[in-house]
Amino acid sequence: MSLKFCPKCRSIMMPTRIEGKTILKCPKCGFTEHSAPNMLVDKVSITRKPTETPIVITKTSEEYLPKTRARCPKCGYEEAYYWLQQTRAADEPPTRFYRCVKCGHTWREYE
Repeated sequence: MSLKFCPKCRSIMMPTRIEGKTILKCPKCGFTEHSAPNMLVDKVSITRKPTETPIVITKTSEEYLPKTRARCPKCGYEEAYYWLQQTRAADEPPTRFYRCVKCGHTWREYE
């Protein structure tokens, strides 16, 4: 399967049905082109796995986070919840996030 790129802006051309005919249309600049009659169009839906859902930290979920000794830069309290998250490339260490137990201020440290 090959992709067709827009000759004007180099975006990927997307197949679109207009008046019963399939044409290629650029979603960025609107350039259109007739498609080949034997062109094969596949539609693929991408779904997230349950393990790929974003982490949302709320007051009710904090009870499940571990605590550690860390000084809050806002209020100076010495205890914070913490969690790790991969925010950069996979070959770099994860980012450690902290949330103050007392005031709820959140900050991060890169390892």
